[in-house]
Amino acid sequence: MPAALAPGIGRLAGRALRYTLVPAERRPEDPSADSVPSQEFHVIDPTARVHASAEIEADVAIGPRTSVWNRAVLRNGATLGAECIIGRDAFIDEGVRLGDRVKVQNGALVYHGVTVGNGVFIGPGAILTNDRFPRAVTATGELARGDDWTVSPIELADGCSIGAGAVVVAGTRVGRFATVGAGAVVTRDVPDYALVAGNPARRLGWVCACGARLVGPTGAKAAPDPSTDARLACPRCGRSYVFNPESGSLLERPASSTGVSA
Repeated sequence: MPAALAPGIGRLAGRALRYTLVPAERRPEDPSADSVPSQEFHVIDPTARVHASAEIEADVAIGPRTSVWNRAVLRNGATLGAECIIGRDAFIDEGVRLGDRVKVQNGALVYHGVTVGNGVFIGPGAILTNDRFPRAVTATGELARGDDWTVSPIELADGCSIGAGAVVVAGTRVGRFATVGAGAVVTRDVPDYALVAGNPARRLGWVCACGARLVGPTGAKAAPDPSTDARLACPRCGRSYVFNPESGSLLERPASSTGVSA
């Protein structure tokens, strides 16, 4: 293992810092670990890799086989699941929770109040905000502090992708396997499997769980507003979907009913 990316080594306030590692037999997922005090789980898993230049604050949890690269910042209470990749100069704010197999690319900013599901991609330079009415000062001119504003949470559902340089405005949800195009500004909820782009982001079409653009019965790209019960297909992997007008999103059809092998 390269010396620059050794397990259990990070940096806090410019000083080298070594963390306590929980042995595999005492990790939280082990039912026998109930007798271990909960505070012992605010640690770095022995299989995780943290670059020496990363800044790791107190009570950060980093899951198995997760990698944290150069100059990344993980603030107090952040939780990273298993097999995540946190890129160079990425910022993960206090209390942010990332699921398993999440990729946060270089320079992405993920602020307090964001919850990220499993298998989510956050592109380079993407920004996830948390305040819909930001002000540096109060109405009386005093410096605004924590009690002077309200966090508006963001949820990134399982499998969705946020493109490079995109901005997700506070108080929105990006649905399962949805794709937000590079540079988009998301100001309202994005349905499952939707493809959105632009400023403000608008729906251009639909994408498969594998990421490919879905097509309609004629083979043309699926319309952003399909007809009721419209059936969409993936030209890459063969999955099939049906439009649900009640939810405004897609539902995957079982492989057995479409003739597509599992």
